[in-house]
Amino acid sequence: MKIPARLPAFAALFLGALSLFGQTTDVPIDWDKAKQLHQRDGAGETLTPDEKTYLDKARAALAKGQGPGSQGQPASPGADGIDWPKAQQLFQRSQRGEKLNEEDQKYLDKALEARKRGGNRGGGGGGTGNQRKAAESLKPLSDMTADDNYEGEDGGLYGKGSNEPPEALQKAAADALAQIKPLDAEGKPSDSGKIVLVSISMSNATQEFSFFKRIADEDARKSGKLTIVDCAQGGQAMAQWVPEEARPWQEAMKRIQNAEVTPQQVQVAWVKLANVGPSGSKTEHLAKLEADTTIVLQNAKKRFPNLRIAYLGSRIWAGNATGGLNPEPYAYEGAFAVRHLIQKQISGDEALTSAKSPLLLWGPYLWAEGEKGRKLDDLKYVKDDFSGDGVHPSNSGREKVAKLLLEFFATSPLAKGWFIGK
Repeated sequence: MKIPARLPAFAALFLGALSLFGQTTDVPIDWDKAKQLHQRDGAGETLTPDEKTYLDKARAALAKGQGPGSQGQPASPGADGIDWPKAQQLFQRSQRGEKLNEEDQKYLDKALEARKRGGNRGGGGGGTGNQRKAAESLKPLSDMTADDNYEGEDGGLYGKGSNEPPEALQKAAADALAQIKPLDAEGKPSDSGKIVLVSISMSNATQEFSFFKRIADEDARKSGKLTIVDCAQGGQAMAQWVPEEARPWQEAMKRIQNAEVTPQQVQVAWVKLANVGPSGSKTEHLAKLEADTTIVLQNAKKRFPNLRIAYLGSRIWAGNATGGLNPEPYAYEGAFAVRHLIQKQISGDEALTSAKSPLLLWGPYLWAEGEKGRKLDDLKYVKDDFSGDGVHPSNSGREKVAKLLLEFFATSPLAKGWFIGK
């Protein structure tokens, strides 16, 4: 998970480790309260002076390594034999992509296994109580046919067994692509202008997109007029982007400014759909994810008036997930939210008209069933492609997604025009 430099490991702890290893202890800081304040602050709410002081105190403790259960106190194993503060620290390091030594990895694996069995549930929770178990095998959406069925859904990225947009959407895409041209700082066409591609989403997205930016900037196919800006942020899933003035938007605008481009030059976005701790039935969690994403797309259109296309994506495989952050089948089912939104726009949904939303298309489909892979290509996920939580990608996992993004943008008829500048 990518963490802002001014707040080392804070978001990872509150949005990852606390949900996994949460506990309430008799210490000066009430970490459950601090977590709630952090989430409210991240959603753009204005805290009272007293609340802000309390949150700052928690942040300062975290910066000193004095997280839940460890504030200046000697670590002691719980009844399950796990030193949970130590496990938290190992979990955070693993989330950041750090390679643990063999002894530390074994200790973390032991803690994660204990957590799965119900250890250290205290006050953190993680929302796993109402989460369904995945079927023994899940078929990639891209491999499903029109005759396949998953809880009432047929196959194909665009439905009816097809991985290609229907004719009407292809025409709309061609029209949108024709409008993407270099723009000056005020958003007017200019031969010396820029086309800006941004990312919008959470920790997985920034880990993957930042890797993509690095290899894309070095790729000879990329147009010199294209500027790529990673606006995705750790801990900021769709729900956190819903308030128009929320912190993720403020940070995104800073990153755009630091890249020496303007919001008026942003014409393309990659949006990865996910929410923290989804639960309930497929219908229930997709309804929230789709509603949140619709508002995020509307916010993006307001922020970036020349935004023409948003390429949507769902999560990578989470068959090894050890907590409730986003396990299967929720990671898998997010693809149906992508398809539903595209279909809603095609059908003329008022909330997704061209005045309120960019045109919606699939970006690269990122899910494959672990080492079984998929028929679409040779994509597979192995254990080493993930950090210790089984949800966030390791360096090799990020590379796989980054390469899928690069090849899609550089070769797909639905993208290559603006990416290679021809």
